[in-house]
Parts: sequence; structure tokens; C-alpha cells
Amino acid sequence: MNTTRTDIRTLLPPNSVVLGPMAGVTEAPFRGICKRMGAALTYTEMISAKGLHYNPDSAVTRALLTFDPAEVPCGVQLFGSEPVVMAEQAARIVAEYGHDVALIDINMGCPVSKVVARGEGSALMRTPVLAAEIVARVAAAVSVPVTAKFRSGWDSSGVNAAEFARAMEAAGAAAVCVHGRTRAQFYRGEADWGVIAAVADAVSVPVIGSGDVFSAADAKAMLEQTGVDAIMVARGAQGNPWIFRETRALLDSGDELASPTALERVAMAREHARALVAFSGERAVTRMRKHVGWYIVGMPGAARVRERVNSVTSSAGLDTLLAEYQAYLEGSGS
Repeated sequence: MNTTRTDIRTLLPPNSVVLGPMAGVTEAPFRGICKRMGAALTYTEMISAKGLHYNPDSAVTRALLTFDPAEVPCGVQLFGSEPVVMAEQAARIVAEYGHDVALIDINMGCPVSKVVARGEGSALMRTPVLAAEIVARVAAAVSVPVTAKFRSGWDSSGVNAAEFARAMEAAGAAAVCVHGRTRAQFYRGEADWGVIAAVADAVSVPVIGSGDVFSAADAKAMLEQTGVDAIMVARGAQGNPWIFRETRALLDSGDELASPTALERVAMAREHARALVAFSGERAVTRMRKHVGWYIVGMPGAARVRERVNSVTSSAGLDTLLAEYQAYLEGSGS
């Protein structure tokens, strides 16, 4: 193994804003859009190390490990609970994809029941010794930085993010990301930024804060209130890749950029749809429906458009519908 690692701070300079990995949402075309809008770093959707181990040539896995040219180098997020398998698959990815891989991120925050039932995702917060072994083995196997993403704890009686972060740092994590909700919360309630601040105080490696960042003002507030090194935007980027451009402007120069117009939002939805269809074929139309809904939320006539989008079955039909909506908005002066 090449022991010369990229310094994590070259990937995450101070006050970075990164796109969080979201299963079924942050496919390569959308990541590329967000990178062009100013995201400092993007991550693949989470990939099963065990799935890679048993079926390395799966078309689904290959799609997950396809990068948009605009985003490389890209973080690869793995999940699993078997240290040896995690290390083997991380090493395989780095060897195969080389300089396109920025880092290996280990998912210790996914709250989905079928994931935690296998001791993976946020279940690892209840087994910190195992979590540390995973980080240590992966870090020893690869030449890129290894990071860990986790939550504030398992539930309100088990908030252990600061102690967990120290254990991950001791095991070799080059940075940590903490989402300020417990596993029990899923995505309900408010994120606890106090826990994020406690993690930032607990470790010397860079800390990325995540949770309830839906605007540039939110990102600025999190930086100021928690002392983190970087901000992760996840749900706040759904239908709103402009959040990265707006946040960079606010942080860099204090400028408050105008929100995108309705016409700009539909134009981006069309661009996104074309890129997603080019990436994965006509089946992308079904996956694009939710994105269209996010792009047009709150806009005139959006309810009717969402209703029609949900019955569209072809890329041509989707583009025609969105073109008609653009014409409607232009005619109404929106």
C-alpha cells in the first residue's frame, strides 16, 4: 500500500460545504450538478461492502461507483459490519478507481431498520469497539483518507457522539461527520447542534456538521454556533442545488444571492432529467419524479404538474411536460 495519504484538509478546506450521500437521490448526475454549483466534495450513495464482496460485477454496484466527470475526486461511502470485508472492498475500490476516489467514508448513521438489523449503519454506535476496528482496518488497507459519518447516538438515553468521535479518531479516522439526530429520531424533530459542537470540541480532526441546513443562512449559523470545519447539506439540496452557490457567496463575501426563479428551477429540472436518463436509461424517468416535485415545490400550478409527472413513463413525455410548464410560467410572468 502507498502510505502517502492525501491531507484531508486539501479536500475539506475551512468552511467547506459538501453534499451528503442520500440513497436513491444523489446519483452521479445530481452530484455533478451540485459540484458545479459549488459543493466542495460529493459522496456516492452508500454501497454495501458485503454486496461488493459477493457480487462485485453487479450492474447496480457499478452504477453506484460511476462518477460524474465534474465531481472527481469523489468520496465513496461504504456500509457494513465486518471489518475484514470492509477493508478488502475499500482496497479494491481504491485500486480500481485510483485518483477518482477522494476518500472512503464509513456509514455509521443510516437509521433504516433493515440496515441496523444487521448491525450496520447507526447500529455501530452501540458497538464502538467494532466500529473502531472497522475504521482501523480500512485505514490500514487504503492510501486515501478514511472518514466516519454517524449520529448523535442511538436514542435520547444513549447520546454518545463525542466519545464515539474520539474513538474513531484514535482508530485512524481523518475526519468525522455527525448528524445531530439520534437513530430513534430518524429525520423527525430538530437536529441538536449542541451535540455537533461537543464533537467539534472533542477531537482534533476536521468535523463536518449535518442536520437542518436548508439555506445559506442555516449553514452560516451552524458554522458559527458549533465550530465545525465544514457543513454537510443533504435534504436541503433536494430540488435546490443552488444552495451551494448561495452558501459560498454568503460565507466568502457576505452576499445574499437571489433565489432561483421559477423558470430557472424548471430549466434545471430538465437538465437534471436529461442527464439522469443519459446515465441510466428510461428507467430514470420513475426516479426523476421525486426530483421534479422538489424542484417545483411552491410554484404556480405545481400540484397539477406533480400529478401529471407521476403518470409520465418516457423521457420524451417528461421533457414535453416540463417544456409546457416552462411556457405556462413564461406566459404568466412567473
